[in-house]
Amino acid sequence: MSAARGRSRTAGTTRLLLIGAVIGIVVAFGAMAYRYLNAEVAAAPDHEGEGTGSALLHVEAGDTLGAVGDRLYEIGTVASTRAFVGAASGTSVEGIQPGYYQVRREMSADSVVEMLADPESRVGFIDIKPGGRLLDTEVVGGHTEKGIYTLIADATCMRDLDTPDAEPTCRHPQEIVDAAVHTDPTELGVPDWAINEVRTAPDPVRRLEGLVAPGVHNVDPTAEPVEMLRQLIDSSTTSYDETGLVPSAERIGLTPYQVVTAASLVEKEGHTGDFDKIARVILNRLDEPMRLQFDSTVNYALADQEIATTDADRAAETPWNTYAMDGLPYGPIGSPGLDALRAMENPAEGGWKYFVTVDMQGTTLFADEYPEHEQNQSMAIQNGVLSSGR
Repeated sequence: MSAARGRSRTAGTTRLLLIGAVIGIVVAFGAMAYRYLNAEVAAAPDHEGEGTGSALLHVEAGDTLGAVGDRLYEIGTVASTRAFVGAASGTSVEGIQPGYYQVRREMSADSVVEMLADPESRVGFIDIKPGGRLLDTEVVGGHTEKGIYTLIADATCMRDLDTPDAEPTCRHPQEIVDAAVHTDPTELGVPDWAINEVRTAPDPVRRLEGLVAPGVHNVDPTAEPVEMLRQLIDSSTTSYDETGLVPSAERIGLTPYQVVTAASLVEKEGHTGDFDKIARVILNRLDEPMRLQFDSTVNYALADQEIATTDADRAAETPWNTYAMDGLPYGPIGSPGLDALRAMENPAEGGWKYFVTVDMQGTTLFADEYPEHEQNQSMAIQNGVLSSGR
């Protein structure tokens, strides 16, 4: 019995030694693997220096650092994705915005991170403000507001990275205008609900007015003008349609194109908090019927623009001047923001037919009848709102 117990202790000791040996091997292998993997990361292929030439990086929405690194490798900028990810982790580049970036070829990962953090590296970037127009606008006593055609041309500017002092190469705005005027609207992506109006527009240069939505757009700066315009119109149509444009137009008794046109008036005539009231004024006047008589529609055809308009300006017959014509202008007088578009689709309830901004803070008063509106106009004149700088 004691012998049996003795053999048991010997066998148990042997098993423990074997288990200990196995554990030792596993630990040793794990340590070797850890050192190997870390050595691999540390030795990730990487170029030296700031690189040469030029390459274009496209960052898409939702891209991870790894995806950005893969693209940088594909265009010949970094030697490996791992080197870029290691250099970019924990930096501002980790949250890089979608868009296009001009970089060099064969750059060190650190140099790429530094370059991507520089706002000058971003190209193809267009920021269109609500109410923005296709053509440049001269403001009386003020400045020149760049139009959408000019903004697109500016977005194509590319630098010669090997010659820092050289002027960037850009498309001329006229190239964008020519594409807008001479290309079939279907090829430009014009939606079905606007195609007829665009084809028969009284001014071909302005025929795409209102079809490029405000907001930030990213276009390939190396693309042809037709492609850039199509990209802008496609994305804008999607954002407009997502508001419920088509069914809303049917509900309020207008066509979708007329809703966008009316929304462009709302955008130009007031502030966000008053948009739904202005939309109601438009519909009430159309129902009367009575002329809209909006100064913004007079200004649209003028070379120099301001809030006030002259008697001669208001008497001029243009396709947009609602003092000299019944109903809505031929088409949009700018790009309506989504707030203005939604207000037109969902107007406030009320009997207002008149409104006027009465002070420099933008306070707008609404009236059902003209005598009350006359009093409001007098207040605006006293406050200098309707005085002309011409």
